[in-house]
Amino acid sequence: MNYSKPTLAPYPRALGAGPKSSPPRAIAGITALALAVAAFPLAQVSAAELAPAHSPRQAEAPAMPSFADVAARVTPAVVNVMVTQDQASTEDLQELPERPDGPSPEEFFHHFFHQPGPGGKHGARGLGSGFLIDPSGYIVTNLHVIDGADDVTVTLQDGAKFKAQVVGRDDKTDLALIKVDAARPLPYLDLDTPGKARVGDWVLAVGNPFGLGGSVNAGIISAQGRNIHSGPYDDYIQIDAPINRGNSGGPLFDAEGHVIGVNTAIYSPTGGNVGIGFAIPADTVRTVVAALRTSGRVERGWLGVQIQPVTEELAQALGLKEPGGVLVADIVPNGPAAHLDIQPGDVILSAGGQPIKDGRDLPRIVAAAKPGASLRLQVLRNGESRVVEATLGAMPDSHELADKPSEPNAAPGPRLGVYLAPLTPDLRREKGIAAETNGVYVVRVAPNSPASRAGIEPGTLISMVGTERVTTPEQVIAAVRKAAEDKQTSVLLRIERDGGPLFVAVPFAA
Repeated sequence: MNYSKPTLAPYPRALGAGPKSSPPRAIAGITALALAVAAFPLAQVSAAELAPAHSPRQAEAPAMPSFADVAARVTPAVVNVMVTQDQASTEDLQELPERPDGPSPEEFFHHFFHQPGPGGKHGARGLGSGFLIDPSGYIVTNLHVIDGADDVTVTLQDGAKFKAQVVGRDDKTDLALIKVDAARPLPYLDLDTPGKARVGDWVLAVGNPFGLGGSVNAGIISAQGRNIHSGPYDDYIQIDAPINRGNSGGPLFDAEGHVIGVNTAIYSPTGGNVGIGFAIPADTVRTVVAALRTSGRVERGWLGVQIQPVTEELAQALGLKEPGGVLVADIVPNGPAAHLDIQPGDVILSAGGQPIKDGRDLPRIVAAAKPGASLRLQVLRNGESRVVEATLGAMPDSHELADKPSEPNAAPGPRLGVYLAPLTPDLRREKGIAAETNGVYVVRVAPNSPASRAGIEPGTLISMVGTERVTTPEQVIAAVRKAAEDKQTSVLLRIERDGGPLFVAVPFAA
């Protein structure tokens, strides 16, 4: 189901390299000089009137920069990542189905992960990129490149191929760490050497577009700190270097060859490059990769509040002089905040001594702290400021929800083929689901299942089973089983999709 906020989504498993691009248009006016010469008669000109090509009266064009030396130095450490996946599981990645009334703007955000089609009788292939950060074979890539893969193969620049093991993954930043055993030292990039990243600087994007192999593309940094609503920690570098499907997980370099990011997404109405790409900053990559290498996951602090930005209208209603802080919209039951003096309607102005300027500040500050850490919050309630000492919990891993979803047909009984997850604040924020929207989130739909044939898709919300409103997977399970026990041949579900409710009848599988 699509909501108002943009959602990142992998490409469909279409055969070939995707939509054809239009041929480049000719530059207007390129024949103006020739036309002018042909339109007038030639006149005799003395040699003295002719100026040599190197005349000081003509300003020489500045030489374009060459990245040949940098490319030669860094490309040996950039790898191609090929994954194979059981055909039955590829439906999990179809998160942005085509809308009957055409695509909405938020659907123009894409992972540029290339799926060229069937890799065998029962499987599908995917091609992405990555880069070595250690001579022993550790490789950084995007999580969406290897997520759900049954087999991961890495190809080096010299053509050597190795099977890779997944060391760790982080769904909040779409980063993954994999490893190959080559029995020899491998070329690598120093991720710990900070590079510069300023708007207007030249950058190089290196990767595996369309499965063609190592390619180097140049551009500039267009903007920094971009929020494309792909998750709670969006802080992307925007670039205009030509990047396409298959570039996912490849490194972004500055002009000196330092890694400054990981290429992750593009904005495009066609799915191809239009000059707007996004990379995860190297500072984020370093922190996440260090945690993945140590424990295979990233431990983040968790406060357990659902928040929203304080707009000018809300600031006036709350009696604030100017917008700032975040408004507490809800408290997660049994979360850390449920045991604190925090309630809906409070405004959190600062955390750990750091001011909260927009809706992304508080999640970053809390996530940067370890579970069990103490965090001092400045809270405004009814115009009065107070200090709350919060002890943080451990953030639930939404990837674990997707890996181990509640499934109504997991046990003997009615089989619908849907996998469900509760609407946690993190899931709401990640998927752009409004606070007032209730239901149970469909994580996955089994191919050719009754739910799939009834038109239920990943991202749909189930808000009612029969006449019963549901807010947890357990309620859905109980209501579906009761319908089966009552000898019904199908169950009536009210689903929320594209912002509107719709009842569908889902027959029970035999």
